[in-house]
Amino acid sequence: MILFKGCRVYAPEFLGRKDVLVAGGTIAALGGRLQPAPGCKTETVDGRELRLLPGLIDCHVHIAGAGGEGGPATRTPEIRLSDLLEGGITTVIGCLGTDGLTRSLAAVLMKAKGLRQEGLSAWIYTGSYQVPPPTLLGDVGKDIALIDEVIGVGEIAIADHRSSNPSQDEIIRLAKQARVGGMLGNKAGIVNIHLGDAPDPFGLLYGAVANSELRFSQFLPTHCNRTRAVFAAAKKYARKGYIDLTASSFPFYTHEEIKPSAALRELLRARVPLEHVTVSSDGGGSFPDFDEQGNLRRLAVGRPKAIFSELIDAVRQERIPLEKALPPVTSNVAAILKLPRKGRIAVGMDADLLALDDRDRIHGLLAGGRWLIRDGKAVLPGTFA
Repeated sequence: MILFKGCRVYAPEFLGRKDVLVAGGTIAALGGRLQPAPGCKTETVDGRELRLLPGLIDCHVHIAGAGGEGGPATRTPEIRLSDLLEGGITTVIGCLGTDGLTRSLAAVLMKAKGLRQEGLSAWIYTGSYQVPPPTLLGDVGKDIALIDEVIGVGEIAIADHRSSNPSQDEIIRLAKQARVGGMLGNKAGIVNIHLGDAPDPFGLLYGAVANSELRFSQFLPTHCNRTRAVFAAAKKYARKGYIDLTASSFPFYTHEEIKPSAALRELLRARVPLEHVTVSSDGGGSFPDFDEQGNLRRLAVGRPKAIFSELIDAVRQERIPLEKALPPVTSNVAAILKLPRKGRIAVGMDADLLALDDRDRIHGLLAGGRWLIRDGKAVLPGTFA
């Protein structure tokens, strides 16, 4: 057992100073003046100088590597456990991405299994940019229904020069397959959409909903802050459906990207429903920069830590209260992806906890009640750090 005493608890809503008791990998009690059960070995943590948050959920990470747009030498490496820990991340959703041709879903699935073995919670999307998408069992619905780690399909590319240019009927058919698989497997069955910057980027999704029985909640388009034009369209779309902001690309495309923390402030001012917004890192993804002739000038790799950095910037720079900045990387993600024991601090939830000191540094990180970072130092850095 672990007993946190007197922490300022953000669940993500601010609960004031509370004690939090962790037992058996879950949050066993939450309240004031909690005491260890007699006869039970309990570690007590003085939380008077700490804020206790849910562990962050990164819903879009290329855990098995990505890239390749600049040739074979530009393929990015696998994400390491330490890459996730430095971002306070306890739950991750892996995806394949652009390269559904030479990379395999099997590798993504095995990486998710490896992260689970190392202590995190991990799921994946089946498929890639292409339609029809690659699958593990020959069918999107079967993958979602039968494979524990698969919760949806994506990232399916639209409005992008790398897209396979799926038709409206193909998107509808794919979304319905994912929906049925989700129903049978008791999962989200959501379609994660890679959104490019072509004109009318959301047009295909509006059409799919208008011409079928599908709802906007069937889709989670990402990269919605990639340009000012895309973001303007996203503000309108987010009144009806979900949008995801990409965190790790901003330092590399400052001339066109909208910084996620600033984008969140704009969305709140526009009265977009906060529960419709998520922020992911696109960690492990490649960010190539080409000249006018199409030659690669430089290449950067996204880092999962970006969602933590943007969370802090939302509070410090954009003056967004922590309880409003937190849901896009905790409770909103859990609700949209139907991860019922994730994203909140409440009795019965998984003990995924992030403790910050008064300088916004990670003091402690628990996943399933196990210390991953303790007193600011990694306890379980991972097999390959």
